[in-house]
Amino acid sequence: MLDKLLSVESKYNELLTLLGDATVQADPSQYRTHAKALAEIESIVEKFREYKAVVSEITQAEELAAGDDAEMQALAQEELPGLKARAESLLNEIKVLLIPKDPNDEKNVVLEIRAGTGGDEAALFAGDLFRMYSRFAERQGWRVDVLSTSENGVGGLKEVIASIEGRGVYSRLKYESGVHRVQRVPATEASGRIHTSTATVAVLPEAEEVDIQIDAKDLRVDTFCSSGPGGQSVNTTYSAVRITHIPTGLVVSQQDEKSQIKNRAKAMKVLRARLYEMEMRKQQDAIAKDRKSQVGTGERSEKIRTYNFPQNRITDHRINFTTHRLTDVLEGAVDELLDQVVTHFNAEKLKEATAVGN
Repeated sequence: MLDKLLSVESKYNELLTLLGDATVQADPSQYRTHAKALAEIESIVEKFREYKAVVSEITQAEELAAGDDAEMQALAQEELPGLKARAESLLNEIKVLLIPKDPNDEKNVVLEIRAGTGGDEAALFAGDLFRMYSRFAERQGWRVDVLSTSENGVGGLKEVIASIEGRGVYSRLKYESGVHRVQRVPATEASGRIHTSTATVAVLPEAEEVDIQIDAKDLRVDTFCSSGPGGQSVNTTYSAVRITHIPTGLVVSQQDEKSQIKNRAKAMKVLRARLYEMEMRKQQDAIAKDRKSQVGTGERSEKIRTYNFPQNRITDHRINFTTHRLTDVLEGAVDELLDQVVTHFNAEKLKEATAVGN
């Protein structure tokens, strides 16, 4: 790892020199490229230099501790534990910084939640999950824009699709994709028997036009009268839009807005995100067949997390982590859970990176 860090530091110095070159400064495109490359490794170099400074202090302290001056020996021995702990801490920080960056981490996301197995109870749980993520987003200062919803008759959600915009949204939510299982006594259950239901969550990085090029001839656009709530004008004009991507067969419908133009724009946002997800899936499947972000079919046995109401417990089965703060989490206090999951997968990535490096 030391050789890799020295190489990164050398690259950093090289980029600094290039950015100071008049020829590079005269070419905005070239300057931006080098500036971006510099920014990507700057934090690693800063931590590495801090680490080297602490290692130098440790060497000096060890020399003093081995010397003849009793007073200096005592001072050095007193400082050494703190210096060594600081060096270890910096090394751990550097290891995290060396984990290959996910190019989608800073992207906004399209969040899709669908009721799975369990009928009305599954729809109610899907609504609970959407409220949980919405409240978490509010705490982060993110913007949530509902793109489409499909409700059931008891106040639950058969499906909800929303856009979440903000800094680092995908980096925080990307491991939420999968089957979420709930165990609780439904309000309609007279005998007090615990039911098990599921909902599926998909977190898709929002794709820009530069990420996914969609040819107009590959689209079939149909318009129709909206059937949902929204007033007389919604139900009597052809404002609803259904877009079919012919090559893949993907179909996206949007009817929440009164304007056909707005509905089309929202539908294209969802379509672009789904096509981008498909492309990412192909790339990931080529590397590893076990795609950790796979949502699955919504069956009870395919689960990433269980929400057990009688025990006020949430268990993430991927990392064997349990918390008894279910009520708080459903109110949006998801930070601890997300931190544990991100830390786990970062550690896995670090293992892979280290194995490749060796």
